[in-house]
Amino acid sequence: MNAATLHSSPAAIELVALTKRYAQGSPAVDSINLRITSGSYCCLLGPSGCGKSTTLRMIAGHESVTSGDILLDNRNITDLPAASRGTAMMFQSFALFPHLSALDNVAFSLKMKGVGKAERLARARDLLDRVAMGALAERKPAELSGGQQQRVALARALITQPKVLLLDEPLSALDPFLRIQMRAELRRWQKELGLTFIHVTHSQEEAMALADTMVVMNQGLIEQVGSPHEIYNRPASEFVARFMGGHNVLDTPAGKIGVRTDHMQLTPASQAAPDGLHNQRAVITDVEYQGTYVLLGLQNPCVSQTAHTTAELSVMVSEAAFAARPYALGEAVQLSWTPEAAHPLQAERCAPVTATA
Repeated sequence: MNAATLHSSPAAIELVALTKRYAQGSPAVDSINLRITSGSYCCLLGPSGCGKSTTLRMIAGHESVTSGDILLDNRNITDLPAASRGTAMMFQSFALFPHLSALDNVAFSLKMKGVGKAERLARARDLLDRVAMGALAERKPAELSGGQQQRVALARALITQPKVLLLDEPLSALDPFLRIQMRAELRRWQKELGLTFIHVTHSQEEAMALADTMVVMNQGLIEQVGSPHEIYNRPASEFVARFMGGHNVLDTPAGKIGVRTDHMQLTPASQAAPDGLHNQRAVITDVEYQGTYVLLGLQNPCVSQTAHTTAELSVMVSEAAFAARPYALGEAVQLSWTPEAAHPLQAERCAPVTATA
């Protein structure tokens, strides 16, 4: 089975004012607008409770929609049953039937549709071969490793010939080494198959490694949409800068700014401040050796337009630079950055955005 037989063409997903409200509390998803490009790998990213999994379940048809629409290739699928949408879901737990072999797990949905035994088993074997599981087709899930179970779950999802594959934190149950290996395989499968993948994760590292486009969510809203490079280098809001990590958020007389931790410079407080750089005083509060670099924690009494606050900051110093000039706990330093290294941040998102992924 080649990629062309798995689907007719990669599909675009469009969410229009999509909202999910439960009986009590704030909306889980609050009137979001998003278009996900055909054939792309899109990661929905954010902390627990931000609405990313609810959004995925609404796309899949496993969660009802309070208001708004879901379009797949300009076809409104909002009220269609899950099996009629052209999507398939890979769950976090893989949800394999423990009493069935890998082959029968993959073929099960075709059995439910009345496809003949010979045809459904042939198609299931072909897909197991595609994910390098053909030799283990007769094994049951308990006889397979976590990575092997994931391959079976992927084959089972693909046998329905979906246009969009939905993945709900599929790597979270794996150990760190296998997680890195399997995310590389997911990326390779997505490119080979040409399908649209929508992947929910709370891991910034995982999203940056996999995604063409990242959608950062917070409290039911979309904070920012962009490539991993765009979001990491120019977070749009204070929330995105803090959630993605690797940034310092400072209040300055000119407003709130973000500066990457590896774009800041340290000098002893006794030395003159570097020319042409913005700088502030800080005190070393933590020193963490990370191999190729040392991560320094600092406290910075900084002055905003409205209040005096103490900022918790971080600076990355190369291992060689730290060896040449170590810094000690409690040492006073000057923290400096170029004007080009800083970019303005919104304090918070106040309204839904329309975004294209």
